[in-house]
Amino acid sequence: MFIINLTYIVPLEELDQHMAEHVKHLEKYYDKNIFVAWGRKEPRTGGIILALAASKTVIEEITKEDPFYTRKLAEFDITEFLPTTYHPDLKNLLG
Repeated sequence: MFIINLTYIVPLEELDQHMAEHVKHLEKYYDKNIFVAWGRKEPRTGGIILALAASKTVIEEITKEDPFYTRKLAEFDITEFLPTTYHPDLKNLLG
């Protein structure tokens, strides 16, 4: 499992102009069962994406497609972790 931590590096007004493209990217990988959750940080300084993939390399390649990455609107930090304990409702997802 991976945590993709986005930190916005442009004003929110500029970022919001590309939000629809960013959400389309998120939904593409949600439909492929790679992105499992995402949302904005509070305060709104960035976002978090939870992802499942075979390797960090896969996540890095997917990240390079994100409009926030290609347009240099946010910095991306990827952290891999191995869930050892999780809620039973996540069993099928993490299988």
